[in-house]
Amino acid sequence: MKHALYLFIVLLLPGCRAQEPQPDGYVSESLQIERIGVGIYKHISYLETETYGKVPCNGMVYWNGDESIVYDTPTNDQAASELIDWLQNTQNKQVNAVIVTHFHIDCLGGLKEFHKRGIASYASNSTIALAREQQQAVPERGFDQQIELKVGKATAIGRFFGEGHTRDNIIGYLPGEAALFGGCLVKERNAGKGNLADANTAEWASTVRQVKSAFPGVKTVVPGHGEHGGMELLDYTIQLFETE
Repeated sequence: MKHALYLFIVLLLPGCRAQEPQPDGYVSESLQIERIGVGIYKHISYLETETYGKVPCNGMVYWNGDESIVYDTPTNDQAASELIDWLQNTQNKQVNAVIVTHFHIDCLGGLKEFHKRGIASYASNSTIALAREQQQAVPERGFDQQIELKVGKATAIGRFFGEGHTRDNIIGYLPGEAALFGGCLVKERNAGKGNLADANTAEWASTVRQVKSAFPGVKTVVPGHGEHGGMELLDYTIQLFETE
């Protein structure tokens, strides 16, 4: 009885979110969900390309209490449906919003499914214009430099620092968790430069330096493709493009 009372009190104390159940994730042919922190998950879906073959593409999920937010959709509606079902039906988390980090299909390929489910979508006004120009699914709500959304008692940020992978690329940041979703602006360790069709390689390193300066205490960094890590991913990306 004393143990049960102690556990009840601990779960009510501030800063004890780590006591919440933390499921390992989910795997199917279309989608993988991997836990990388307390309430932080990387979602991985796949894009068939002529140049690179079948490419794994990352997004990020965060939840706090009964609410959640998604950075970038999976690459298609099927994988997006699985992600939303996993959050809403398996984990009992309300999906507050999806934030799209740039206009390429690996960021918004499943956007129609989010809209079908009545989930609000956000992106920079630049991303909205480019998505419309490319006849992609178009995020509903725009912003210029930064947006802050509530997730339970926490805050999730989307912010533009400058050009790099594309002229509209933004990053996601969770200040309460010191976790950064770099998207395709940030490279995994030992990666090549990747798709440069819409890139500004001359500004890329400078933009990532600004990200690093803004969040010096970052602990977790998720790139648009490949393995997550820490601050070393920002340093690697800067080094990769600083000679441009």
